[in-house]
Amino acid sequence: MNKADLANSVHTKLGGTKVQSEEVVETIINDIVDALKGGGEVSIAGLGIFSTKQRAARTARNPRTGEAVEVPAMRVPKFRAAKALKEAVR
Repeated sequence: MNKADLANSVHTKLGGTKVQSEEVVETIINDIVDALKGGGEVSIAGLGIFSTKQRAARTARNPRTGEAVEVPAMRVPKFRAAKALKEAVR
């Protein structure tokens, strides 16, 4: 399933135009991204928790040349699935 499929599903359930459904899906995604950029968490009951974590700086190797490459510290997105989602997938 991709973003277009989600928009079609919203359109089927709620009606309206497909453009409105695409805007709803895009708004939800943008709100999640904006919250994570601000360092917050997004908790959706029954789905899970979107958050960020800090990854430490490290030295990696270029597999092609074997050269050492410094990878800077960065924030990365993280998702923890809710119990209901885990049980539904089983």
